[in-house]
Amino acid sequence: MASKKGKASRSIRIADTVYEQEEHYASQMSKKRKFSPSGSMTEIPAGKEEASNSECDAQFLEDETTKIFAQKVADHYSARSNQTLEEREASPIIHLKKLNNWIKSVLIQLYAHQGDAVLDLACGKGGDLIKWDKAKIGYYVGIDIAEGSIKDCRTRYNGDADHHQRRKKFSFPARLICGDCYEVRLDKVLVDDAPFDICSCQFALHYSWSTEARARQALANVSALLRPGGIFIGTMPDANVIIKKLREGFWHL
Repeated sequence: MASKKGKASRSIRIADTVYEQEEHYASQMSKKRKFSPSGSMTEIPAGKEEASNSECDAQFLEDETTKIFAQKVADHYSARSNQTLEEREASPIIHLKKLNNWIKSVLIQLYAHQGDAVLDLACGKGGDLIKWDKAKIGYYVGIDIAEGSIKDCRTRYNGDADHHQRRKKFSFPARLICGDCYEVRLDKVLVDDAPFDICSCQFALHYSWSTEARARQALANVSALLRPGGIFIGTMPDANVIIKKLREGFWHL
């Protein structure tokens, strides 16, 4: 029986169906990790469009205030259009984006090892897939609240994104899920995928701090899904520095 750290091959699954380049490995993978999606998470496979899961999301949001906040975050990122390389380079914050990417690259190079199983919380459009591929990981699970971002991530993984058309296929199997990873108990959703060697949450952990309950659930998910000795890597803005800069700018007006 194949393990998730075994032979690297390209795969995205939904329910008990495996989309796989190699049929033999596909049958082994499906036996290892059969998946029955819960009512609060929607998995989007390669080559298939999914209907909106807004009703699904509503089932696991705590209250109206939290529901509105989470939906605003999801809508914001789903509405962001994909940029060409030329448009990206012309962005007024291109240097900040490059700094952010450098930070993530360094963290992944430092802590990821060949064959690692990776859980990427708030994975977005899959901007770090190439970084993980360079680290030669063995298995990847990405979760994001924005359905549009997950669909773009799937497109990028499949090599269909405009600026990645000439890129070779990714060497690791992947599973992509749309859902709020700060509300759901992920150990119930990922029971057949855990434990993970690395959990990553890049520039998104602060979204969990709309309530104490969400923040605690985010941390509980990390600790429940990492193997003993597993590593969490994350990056987030420093609120103290932001407020300091804001005040300095205000007094100089």
